[in-house]
Amino acid sequence: MSDTPSFAIRELSADALEWRVNALAALLRDCVQDGASIGFVLPIPATASEAFWRDKVLPGVRARTRLLLVAEAAGTLIGTVQLGLDTPPNQPHRADVAKLLVHPSQRRQGIARALMVELERRAASLGRHLLTLDTRSGDPSGRLYIALGYQAVGAIPGYCLDPAGERYDPTTIMYKTL
Repeated sequence: MSDTPSFAIRELSADALEWRVNALAALLRDCVQDGASIGFVLPIPATASEAFWRDKVLPGVRARTRLLLVAEAAGTLIGTVQLGLDTPPNQPHRADVAKLLVHPSQRRQGIARALMVELERRAASLGRHLLTLDTRSGDPSGRLYIALGYQAVGAIPGYCLDPAGERYDPTTIMYKTL
């Protein structure tokens, strides 16, 4: 049996993002449908998830203030994560981790870990040695971040609506020094 992953991780350019908007939007919808708390409440119309990638992510990728990594298997998009580089002048050493998504059918295969390891490698190569993120308290992603060396700073109660829009959930703020 081979230890070679059955997926590849690469950076998506602005042009490639434009070409893959539908696949990215579908991934986002599938993750939220599965309960992921990533800023959206059900139901998510295709137009809203596509607009997120076109209007929120694409401008930053184009301006090189946002790095977008994707995981692909046999040409199919199965995961993604973003690194926000648009920090104030007094924080050139810091970056924000955002929107770690792995398709529900592809979880528990090391994809999220591989995306994060590559994101950290890219961040370090850009001189970013402090990474910050937030995650819904109690989510499996929190365990992954801790396993990768992230430290919890604290939790903010009632931070966001759950994907079903039924309650307000807390979020945990985390950081890692590379």
